[in-house]
Amino acid sequence: MLLIEDDEQIVASLAKVLRQQRHVVEIADQGAVGLAKLNAAAPDVVVLDLGLPDLDGTDVLKMIRSISDVPVIIATARDDEETIVRALDLGADEYVVKPFSGEQLDARIRAVLRRGRMKAPSVVTLGDLRVDISAHEATIDGRPLELRRREFELLSYLAERAGELVSRDEIAREVWNDPLSTTSSTIDVHISALRRQLGETAAEPKYLRAVRGVGVKLVAPGSEP
Repeated sequence: MLLIEDDEQIVASLAKVLRQQRHVVEIADQGAVGLAKLNAAAPDVVVLDLGLPDLDGTDVLKMIRSISDVPVIIATARDDEETIVRALDLGADEYVVKPFSGEQLDARIRAVLRRGRMKAPSVVTLGDLRVDISAHEATIDGRPLELRRREFELLSYLAERAGELVSRDEIAREVWNDPLSTTSSTIDVHISALRRQLGETAAEPKYLRAVRGVGVKLVAPGSEP
């Protein structure tokens, strides 16, 4: 794993616990150094502070996501909702606010790695919609859908559970990885964006069927009234 953190006391405390849990820990005290180590070492997970001396952590996160799909856990003192939502939308897999223990961080690492192992390559076809989860591609009637990262993650999660009613709480937990801070309005904005791509509206749904106050499910057109 790669720990990008400039506070020496935090680094010493976390590295000690993580190494006791048999993690191989690489340390970088600057964003640029962390990016170089990411390229050189290919860690299985990155723990990233947002308050770095050379680069803002959200910029480092964007750079990581431009070159790698490695799981990223944001570990920072910033606890405002805007920062949390932005980091998760930029591709962070987990967000933990300081102070926290090495044991808690180890549990978060194990959780993101476990989720990664559970993801199996699959293709889901519903009517003219085809979602290739492993290739990160979606098409409708052969036409590629131009989806942002979070929109595709939401679509693929619903596709994996096609026909199942998925609650907003589950979406916040499993897609945003942040059940406490992710609001229903944030999820609704992404659902509306998906509807536009799928050529439908809430009033005339085709693929996305919402149950008010409960959740949403992805279905083949015409399969439900």
